[in-house]
Amino acid sequence: MITKEQAMSLLKKYLKDEDNIKNSLVIEAILRDIARRLDRDEELWGLTGLLYNLDYEYTLNDPEKRGTFSSQLLENLLPERGVNAIKANNYMHTDYIPTSSLDKSLIAVDSMVGLIFAIARADSSKNISDLDLEDIIDKFYDSSFGKRFNRSRIKLCVDIGIDITTFFKICLNTIKILKEDMVI
Repeated sequence: MITKEQAMSLLKKYLKDEDNIKNSLVIEAILRDIARRLDRDEELWGLTGLLYNLDYEYTLNDPEKRGTFSSQLLENLLPERGVNAIKANNYMHTDYIPTSSLDKSLIAVDSMVGLIFAIARADSSKNISDLDLEDIIDKFYDSSFGKRFNRSRIKLCVDIGIDITTFFKICLNTIKILKEDMVI
């Protein structure tokens, strides 16, 4: 399996936008936290989260191909479970149906992180540090907010044994910690 250093080199080779790199670091950190909680392979989950969007900038105009290029690049670098999770994240177009807890976690985390950042942008302070759990809950259940965010993808957290409120806390707290540590 690829090392974290090798993964970071790949990430910087394929992603040029600093915000995309930061997003990958957030997904990695949250997946590592969830892996610890579920007693799963933290390294595999973290690397999968770090590299899941490797092809993002190459597929901007062709999002249905997202995950396919990444999975091809990572075929011999990540175990099959990680590669499959990357394909599962775009299951509508890759025809890889999410079945494992890693598949579902990646999908839920990716969607939740996007929603949290959208909530922060809509907040008057525009600062994630100012968000609290109630802000997340309110906007999650507000069907007029962030219509492009598929809430059913976020609810996959329940399939892996994490209730929705706990999942919100995990994601928000990890993002806040990364912000404090100046990682994002």
